[in-house]
Amino acid sequence: MQAIQGFSKLSKQEKIAYLLQHYLANFPQAETILKQYINQDQKLQKLHDEFIENTLTNFYLPFGVAPNFSINGKNYVIPMAIEESSVVAAASKAAKFWGERGGFKTKVIGTEKIGQVHFNFSGNFEELATFFQKIKPKLFESVQSITKNMEKRGGGIRTLELVDKSEDLTNYYQLHVTFETKDAMGANFINSCLEEFAAVFRDEAQLYFQNEASLEIVMSILSNYVPNCTVSAEVSCPVEELGNTKEAGQAYAEKFVRAINIAEVEPYRAVTHNKGIMNGIDAVVLATGNDFRAIEAGVHAYASRSGKYSSLTHAKIENGIFTYWIEVPLALGTVGGLTSLHPLVKLALALLQRPSAEELMQIVAVAGLAQNFGAVNSLVTTGIQEGHMKMHLMNILNQFEANTDERKKAVEFFKHNTVSHSAVVNFLNELRN
Repeated sequence: MQAIQGFSKLSKQEKIAYLLQHYLANFPQAETILKQYINQDQKLQKLHDEFIENTLTNFYLPFGVAPNFSINGKNYVIPMAIEESSVVAAASKAAKFWGERGGFKTKVIGTEKIGQVHFNFSGNFEELATFFQKIKPKLFESVQSITKNMEKRGGGIRTLELVDKSEDLTNYYQLHVTFETKDAMGANFINSCLEEFAAVFRDEAQLYFQNEASLEIVMSILSNYVPNCTVSAEVSCPVEELGNTKEAGQAYAEKFVRAINIAEVEPYRAVTHNKGIMNGIDAVVLATGNDFRAIEAGVHAYASRSGKYSSLTHAKIENGIFTYWIEVPLALGTVGGLTSLHPLVKLALALLQRPSAEELMQIVAVAGLAQNFGAVNSLVTTGIQEGHMKMHLMNILNQFEANTDERKKAVEFFKHNTVSHSAVVNFLNELRN
């Protein structure tokens, strides 16, 4: 089939018609499904259409809440957008458990974000360093119109450094810049500053070196690795509060700590362990209109900063006190982007009592810690499948359009029998025959 020209210029109906004819002819439900998810509110649909290009319809995710979170003495109901079963339930259960034991304590460690101008230079580094120091004031001056409003809010550019990376890659150097973007995630602000730096740096280099050395700008871009934009969250309680007796609580605490220790030293376990943390983090990041792909990339890089991929959470027992904590990089925003456009994002932020970016960092870190507690708690007690398979049962029943009576009988039956796809199908067939 030949490539289609000008697809983006077609109307939505023309795009759908083309796809139905050429790619979805063997899927008779396609048109109904696409139209079913188009919002009937034309103004709202137009807003969604303009978020990306070539929009056909909307892809829905469940939007739920996890209540009873006590964070630094303040109560929250946390919004979560996620399709994975048991995540909201596990977070809610962990919130209630720790709410009865003093709640979550959090602290923002830093809010520094990073951007870089990457360039090649064929001359002497000492001459480049001299040139950089000479024009550094001019670089700052060149972005004053961009930074003015951010500076009024207490943000702006913090540092600008020349970095020699030529040992890693021949002729490779950087302008390494740190930023404070306050309540904005700041991607557009950072990238605008970097591109202006690059243009001035290039132009000034041409005048200064006069073809004696070649300087080529390769690219200018923010980094999603933000090891100095971090937040910590922790919970703690006497070990006896973890069980119905002191001995039971001690045994549970020791097993829990051992499970965390395994994730600290075994990368195969650490990846799945951290994925569970991200179940909680991503759900809140998505619900609040932030970039979960950027968060994922930065978090997993942070988990590898020692040279070996490891757990983001840690646990210990000292003097009879069980402590469990997380330290995680989170570059988030509560202004700009979708936060002022998407109606559900605006609702989510209102539900969180309109947090600042630093407050949102703390809420998101707590969601990750709570989710991880729920997962590890299941692993060291009943096993992970008990909770998962309850939700899996509902998914299978939905797939086969079970009615209310069939659902009730299935739930009762599988309280005492193992859930599997074939077992549920057999149960429904027997019931219906």
